[in-house]
Amino acid sequence: MSDDMRNLWQAQGSGAAPLTLEELRAKAVKFNTRIARRNLREYAAVVVVVLWYGYGVWRAPALLMRVGDALVVAGAIYLAFELHRRAAASRTPGALAWQSCVDFHRAELVRQRDALSSVWKWYIGPLVPGLAVLLAPGCVTAFRHSVPTGLLSLTPVGVVALVLWLVVWVNKKAASKLQRQIDALE
Repeated sequence: MSDDMRNLWQAQGSGAAPLTLEELRAKAVKFNTRIARRNLREYAAVVVVVLWYGYGVWRAPALLMRVGDALVVAGAIYLAFELHRRAAASRTPGALAWQSCVDFHRAELVRQRDALSSVWKWYIGPLVPGLAVLLAPGCVTAFRHSVPTGLLSLTPVGVVALVLWLVVWVNKKAASKLQRQIDALE
């Protein structure tokens, strides 16, 4: 072997070894299991929200509160539908060849990344109208009483806004992590 060829051969990095078919399948199964568990927690939370606010629809003393509760229930049901449509875990077919397994896993990562990146519109958005209807009357009444009381009444609005922002932020971070996994596959 000539010195130039030997130097070139020795200078090249070893790089990461490609995944075997079994490693890739195991990774895909682990990912889908994690997604299925996440969705199960989300569906359980939707059931709690529907029961809680559904009770409010039935028992709230004021019509506006009932409307707000009904909007939250409708938003939660829509959220569950969109979660299933956009981000349900898919079963990895067992008989895939290596390349089709890579393509399948990559497509699942992309689908989950896209769902997490757009969580503000299909997850947070449907809840905002109901929450606004529930929170606005208290703020309006408090501002009628006095400005300091009105400003204090904005605290729950700020807390709700912060929680919703945190949900979006956490999902954006998770989407970035998925993007890194997608990039690593390529």
